[in-house]
Amino acid sequence: MRRSRWGGAQEDETRSEPAGQCPAGFYKGGRGAGCREPGRERMEDAVRTLNTLQTNASFLEQIKRERGNPQVQLEAMRDYLVRSGLQIEDLDRLKIIHVTGTKGKGSTCAFTERILRGYGLKTGFYSSPHLVQVRERIRINGEPISPELFTKYFWRLYHRLEETKDDTCVSMPPYFRFLTIMAFHVFLQEKVDLAVVEVGIGGAYDCTNIIRKPVVCGISSLGIDHTNILGDTIEKIAWQKAGIFKPGVPAFTVSQPDSPLEVLKDQARQLLCPLYLCPSLEAFEEEAQPLQLGLAGDHQRSNAALALQLARCWLQQQGHKGIGELKATRLTSQRSLPLAPVFHPTLPMKQGLRHTEWLGRTQVLRRGALTWYLDGAHTTSSIQAGIRWFHQAVLNQEKPINGPEVRVLLFNATGERDIAALLKLLQPCQFDYAVFCPNLTEVSSVGNADQQNFTVTLDHMLTRCLENQKQWNQLAEGKAGQDPWLAQAPEPSTGPLHGPLLLAPPAPRPLNTNSLVFSCISHALQWISQGRDPHFWPSSPPRGLHSHPVASSGAVLLKEASSIQVLVTGSLHLVGGVLKLLDPTLSQ
Repeated sequence: MRRSRWGGAQEDETRSEPAGQCPAGFYKGGRGAGCREPGRERMEDAVRTLNTLQTNASFLEQIKRERGNPQVQLEAMRDYLVRSGLQIEDLDRLKIIHVTGTKGKGSTCAFTERILRGYGLKTGFYSSPHLVQVRERIRINGEPISPELFTKYFWRLYHRLEETKDDTCVSMPPYFRFLTIMAFHVFLQEKVDLAVVEVGIGGAYDCTNIIRKPVVCGISSLGIDHTNILGDTIEKIAWQKAGIFKPGVPAFTVSQPDSPLEVLKDQARQLLCPLYLCPSLEAFEEEAQPLQLGLAGDHQRSNAALALQLARCWLQQQGHKGIGELKATRLTSQRSLPLAPVFHPTLPMKQGLRHTEWLGRTQVLRRGALTWYLDGAHTTSSIQAGIRWFHQAVLNQEKPINGPEVRVLLFNATGERDIAALLKLLQPCQFDYAVFCPNLTEVSSVGNADQQNFTVTLDHMLTRCLENQKQWNQLAEGKAGQDPWLAQAPEPSTGPLHGPLLLAPPAPRPLNTNSLVFSCISHALQWISQGRDPHFWPSSPPRGLHSHPVASSGAVLLKEASSIQVLVTGSLHLVGGVLKLLDPTLSQ
């Protein structure tokens, strides 16, 4: 009995749109051959077809049950790889740096890639999720591959898998697996010198773990996230992350709590993997010359320290010169784990750390009176780190001389996260307004395939926003239990829920922070910015944007404010949607 085309696990949150007509194949006899001249396939058609590979909600439940046997997952991925025309051994040629972790794995990869690019190497970088366009996930020399390259490699792989299907297998891998295989093809065909590969979720079961011989592995800070997939304790999560360890392949990690560090050590010992603990970044700094980082926030320092070790180890393994002389140091490990070497960072290392860019992470956009603080933190520990960064950034900002200063939170969170715990951390920031909206740039997402998601319905997203608002209001009031106003919210299928302004508490209620829910990111930004962001010009302001007293009185305050500070956090997809609207060049 054949499984449906939705078969397989989705490794990260994705967006989608209903599939368009399949363009002509690159291979003779490929699916859709003759419907369009070869070479004229459009990027939009490729993305829409890719989005049909997303995993639907009901199948996600089946995947959770299947994850007990990692070999089932990895064997399926190997089969897809072979059907695509590659062997596992081909991946060895990519000289991969494989990185996992709960917090900072993407930033670590970005630091590492930028350092090695500074040595004149042609780099490949595979990461997830994307912020604005799906091709951001596959980068060469730090830049997303072009629409032409994405389209070419997408259809080449898609038609190859169509041609090799039979009644015993599912024709197409799901979304994340497809992109992972596609990334391997791109990197091999474009002849990169190395590939930095970020794990999707976990490690042991992740589809990137078909890599059998990476040059070096790294594990960034560990914490609690994706508990429905990885386990509900930090020790179980550490076991999953340690799944990327390989015999004889050096691995590095940063300072961790004792219990998960013990798990990493035990797994490394069993797999004969040499595991090293990274010294702090201070050990690499000269007293008068601290290392400058392109990514803000103290939490980025451990990511930078890990990146230095990964880059130097890769260079050393490949026989490169000029990798940094060892320092004479008396540092010793108190964690019964050998310390990684301390060395003098080279000029390319220093420049790489300083010039690293990674959008949506501790990013600041200053637009006149408006300052947008963007950070895709979505776990308790990463939210804490983001708050420290936000607090410091606000303190460093010049205070307005005349007029009020208004502070706004724009928040959304997805998945099975403890929303109350995240919002409780944000309460002390003294926001004047808390705004909630789904991760949708517009109410209608036709023509916006990069920003869509088949795995959850619009009504579910809107209902989730109302629940988030309810949690915020209860925390603000110091109350628990049912809120009668929110309990009587309209049914998801009714008209008002899909309007520009969904719900706000009645004006007389004594709240510490006024809260609003909007039906999409564009409407939320229109209310927050009040036409004062010179780069954000929505096509048509919706009717009823200021229909509620909280929205109308807030609009007056926002128009008169000398300074508006907006923290956007809780979801990388939310941050991506905001960036898409505030910086249209990212969509070009």
